[in-house]
Amino acid sequence: MSQFRYLKELVYEANMEIPREQLAIVTFGNVSGVDRQHGVVAIKPSGVPYHRLKVDDIVIVDLDNKLVEGDMRPSSDTKTHTLLYKHFPEIGGVCHTHSTYAVAWSQAMRSIPNLGTTHADHLTKSVPVTEVMSDEAIERDYELETGHQILHLFNRENLSPQEVEMVLVACHGPFTWGKDPAKAIYNSIVLEEVAKMAFLTLQINPATPTIKQSLIDKHYFRKHGKDAYYGQGC
Repeated sequence: MSQFRYLKELVYEANMEIPREQLAIVTFGNVSGVDRQHGVVAIKPSGVPYHRLKVDDIVIVDLDNKLVEGDMRPSSDTKTHTLLYKHFPEIGGVCHTHSTYAVAWSQAMRSIPNLGTTHADHLTKSVPVTEVMSDEAIERDYELETGHQILHLFNRENLSPQEVEMVLVACHGPFTWGKDPAKAIYNSIVLEEVAKMAFLTLQINPATPTIKQSLIDKHYFRKHGKDAYYGQGC
């Protein structure tokens, strides 16, 4: 049995949430998880339909994208995932989907404004969107450059990947992450719902302002602050 069976199982279960939550169709999307002690990443194999995916199909690569274990090619997005793991050392899982509303905002090249308390429960800011990739970057190493787009945005805007666990890649789609694969897919579910809510809100009233700061602070810090009181704690 694989020494990384535990990681494969976590990643498999997280990937199966993608079709269950209708975050992508056919073979689109992927979730990965990292074992930092061994320096390896488990990720969905490329082009395998979810209804055929098995735990043993999950591919293991190292952080330099070299195959460690598996009979299939890893996801075509693997280089994006591994770059994020290298530069965001606190994260343990990454998810990429093609969910309808988040992709629509990505294709519109618009950040998702913080319009209400559902958004504020998870973020104090808008969901950020990257710049459009240059022709030169597209021709170099597309998936690696996708990761660099995200890193450039977070460096430019001085964003913390622990506080902002989601991003829209312009003209492409969403990436999310978290402490483990389960949290990464959870953030993708939240992102899609927030994207849908914002779209509908602006259809009803295009002049809707962002939520006021006092409500943002109340909803975010009751879940995430040092005096958080939402939920059952540890």
